[in-house]
Amino acid sequence: MKDSNFLKENNARSLWHPMVHPAESHAAPPTIVTGASGVRITDLDGHEVIDAVGGLWNVNLGFSCQPVKDAIAAQLDRLPYYSIFRGTSNEAVIRLAEELRAFFAPDGLSRAFFTSGGSDSVESALRLARQYHKIRGETGRVKYLSLKKGYHGTHTGAASVNGNANFRTQYEPLLPGCHHIPAPYTYRNPFGETDPARLAQLCLSALEDEIAFQGAGTIAAFIMEPILGAGGVIPPHESFMPGVREICTRHGILLIADEVITAFGRTGSWTGSRLWGVQPDMACTAKAITNGYFPFGAVMIADAVAETFEKDETGRGAIGHGYTYSGHPVGAAAALACLAETQRLNVPENAAARGAQMHAGLLALQQRHAAVGDVRGGHGLMNALELVSDRAARTPIDKASIGRVQEAAYRAGAMIRVSGPNIILSPPLVVTEADVDVILGALDTGLAALD
Repeated sequence: MKDSNFLKENNARSLWHPMVHPAESHAAPPTIVTGASGVRITDLDGHEVIDAVGGLWNVNLGFSCQPVKDAIAAQLDRLPYYSIFRGTSNEAVIRLAEELRAFFAPDGLSRAFFTSGGSDSVESALRLARQYHKIRGETGRVKYLSLKKGYHGTHTGAASVNGNANFRTQYEPLLPGCHHIPAPYTYRNPFGETDPARLAQLCLSALEDEIAFQGAGTIAAFIMEPILGAGGVIPPHESFMPGVREICTRHGILLIADEVITAFGRTGSWTGSRLWGVQPDMACTAKAITNGYFPFGAVMIADAVAETFEKDETGRGAIGHGYTYSGHPVGAAAALACLAETQRLNVPENAAARGAQMHAGLLALQQRHAAVGDVRGGHGLMNALELVSDRAARTPIDKASIGRVQEAAYRAGAMIRVSGPNIILSPPLVVTEADVDVILGALDTGLAALD
């Protein structure tokens, strides 16, 4: 390995990092991670911390999941790559599709279309939704609805349905026909409503109003995260997603669940849709499907949608979409091993218990630190703090201040993620009670830097 001075001095010389201004990587060099074990990471200077980010919502089983590593190595020896475009397939991807059919059966999803990651999965679902309506002769259904504050990736289509200006403004014009409704975000919403149940109904009314305005016959799909993740961890009231499902069904609009973060146990349920008792028409997955060890994803498709394609005799059902790495045999082998280990460990149970512990601890931190304006979570290991400079006015904290919190928390033993005024916590689902205590203690130290 190159010496530490070389790595620190050259990180930003030839490399652009995602989600940051290139100049910032020069001015504030990033943490260079050199090793990981269990739920901990180690940096170039030998400092070890608990990873409260879980890689990027994806390392659910931690960094030492040997069955997945072994499956990758074995598949590389057996068949390192082959395409599953028309005319060829491979053993691992066939086996994985069958396992996913069983796993997602309670969600009403039975077919898999494989991708290279979450943004790919969203892009694929959006395209398949338009094609579904064209097969049925409803060629005018081309628009998409989604939530403000929602996050669906960075491809052009995915960014178009994103509800955060940070991922949109510099890349506009984006895909036409994408429209947004208010998210059920009790801390900040255009209705001034703080009651979750009433806010859910107001947002559902806004959805009905937007459908009436656009015309139901022009809308292909509504896409939503069961719990909004990157937008700041915004759990809706339990009535919200079922309400969306009912409205979509009544108007002939497909419901796409973006489960890239929420599938495979993170919410304390096996999927986010299952948490709310909803069966979507399609679900986008990636991230934890391979524990982050290999770029891979899948769109899961319901019977009724799949049969529309499969029974088509016009030729309109032919899928003119895919990726070089769709159904990659190494990714499929990793996913098979990861799914088996995820189920063996029954990770939703620990995610629910440790998530409740973390949520209670964050509420206690809010009582001690005036900078904590809002605490969000309560459903598995998806939690967030929204920091403010003035709690009464709900003034978002500035970038430099929240950076001090992040740095102090890191020095105290936990890597946390900052997104705008939010601290987002998404540790591996195998964290222990003691690990969560360390994360909470590090946050306490970090917030004290503002006192």
